[in-house]
Amino acid sequence: MARDVIIACDFNSKEETLAFLDRFTDCKPFVKIGMELYYAAGPEIVREIKKRGHKIFLDLKLHDIPNTVNKAMKVLRDLDVDITNVHAAGTIPMMEAAIKGLEKEDGKRALLIAVTQLTSTDQEHLETDLLIREPMEEVVMHYAENAKKAGLDGVVCSPLEAGAVHARCGEGFLTITPGVRFADGDAQDQKRVMTPKEAKKAGSDYIVMGRPITQAGDPVMAYKRAVKEFLS
Repeated sequence: MARDVIIACDFNSKEETLAFLDRFTDCKPFVKIGMELYYAAGPEIVREIKKRGHKIFLDLKLHDIPNTVNKAMKVLRDLDVDITNVHAAGTIPMMEAAIKGLEKEDGKRALLIAVTQLTSTDQEHLETDLLIREPMEEVVMHYAENAKKAGLDGVVCSPLEAGAVHARCGEGFLTITPGVRFADGDAQDQKRVMTPKEAKKAGSDYIVMGRPITQAGDPVMAYKRAVKEFLS
């Protein structure tokens, strides 16, 4: 299973994003385009970054009735991103509709993954805000199993849950894990975190790092540090 570090480009303009990527003169990192940037710059930012040779994880977390998600995926499929996602809480029929919308006429499609629980959510939030009384890990495992039943390629989960997801759903079922910070960094608003090296040992296939790289004094050096810790 190929592993990689994905940089979360959580900027609010096309100009800031491209200026950031211009700093990477000797490599083309895998990048995540989330809601902040997509809503600010639109699909054109996806096309521009793709044209520059970067792989893209389009992180819009679709969550709506199956018909709406299906139609939205039909719009996104022509952007030729490498990974995109939905919320597993949208149910198996919604996830199945997402796959059908994402598929091109030749049967090819981007990898489709499902968000289980956000890494900013802890057990207290799960119980008091969402009225879900089951342990966090069991909730994540159930959502992961639903995603696999729907035919998805993997899930977004905490690195703390990556190994258990593989044990439950198979080694080929991808785990993409935010909530990764350097050992000497600040956890910020993340509740369930690991370092890149710990995430590797835990079974993460891809790690997503935003502020520890984008807000570093030397983002290129921070990215290369993450790659070294995660891939070596």
